[in-house]
Amino acid sequence: MKRILITNDDGFESEALLKLVKRLKKDLKAHILVVAPAREKSACSHAITLSQPLRFVKVAKDFYKLDDGTPSDCVYLALAKFYKKTLPDLVISGINKGANVGEDISYSGTCGGAMEAVLQGIPALALSQLYENPKKLNYKNALKITSKIVKKILNKGFPLNKKEFLNVNFPAKKLRGIKICKMGKRVYNFKASSHSNPRGQEFFWLPLTDLEFRGKNSDVAFLKQGFATMTPIRLDFTAYESFKTLKKWLRNT
Repeated sequence: MKRILITNDDGFESEALLKLVKRLKKDLKAHILVVAPAREKSACSHAITLSQPLRFVKVAKDFYKLDDGTPSDCVYLALAKFYKKTLPDLVISGINKGANVGEDISYSGTCGGAMEAVLQGIPALALSQLYENPKKLNYKNALKITSKIVKKILNKGFPLNKKEFLNVNFPAKKLRGIKICKMGKRVYNFKASSHSNPRGQEFFWLPLTDLEFRGKNSDVAFLKQGFATMTPIRLDFTAYESFKTLKKWLRNT
C-alpha cells in the first residue's frame, strides 16, 4: 500500500487540511498520516526548531499535531518516528489558505514542508488556494485537481528531479484550466501598521499584501486570470548565469 504524509502551515484544525484528508481517503487506497502544527505557522519558511523540545499530540487515528512545531519540523520528526523502515511515497503540504506564488515561496511554511521532504529524497507537493473573500472559500476545484495529481504520481511516478518539488496554486474564481509556468515577480514593500498599548508602548502588525506583480506567463499572472498553476521548484539557489560577471568583478578588484 502506498503511503502519504500530509502537513500544512495553517495548523491541524485547518478546514482545507481536513477536507483534503477526507477527499484523499475517499479516492485513494493509500495509508494517510497527518502531522500538522498545533497552531498556525504561516510565513515560517523552512524553519526547524532547535531551541526547545517538540511533542506529538494524538488527535485521532493516524492524525497528530506537533506542539509548537513548524511544517518542516512535522515532516522531519514524522519521518523519524513513523517511517523508520520505509519512507512515504509522497509528502503533501497544504492546502494553504492563501496563494504561495512568486518570491513569496521563500517565506512560505507550506513550501517549507515540501522542501524538507525533497531534502530527504521524498517527492512532494505544496498546495495553496488563492482567496478573495476568506468567508467564501471554495476548495472544490483544488480537491478535484489534487486528487488527480496524487493518483498520477502514485501510479506513474513523480515527474521532477531530486530536490525539486511541485508548487501548485488554485484560483479563487471559476477554474479556466491549468498552466505550467514560472515563478512570478512580486512587488514588495516594507509597510507596517503602528499601534500603542495602554502603557504607551509602540508595537507593529505586518500587513497582508495584495498580489501585485510584473511580467506575463507567470504563476501570479495566470492565477489571477483564473488558472490553476503548476511550477517546479528546485532547491539549488545558485545563480549560474552570474558566474562570469562575478569572476570579472573579482579580477577587477
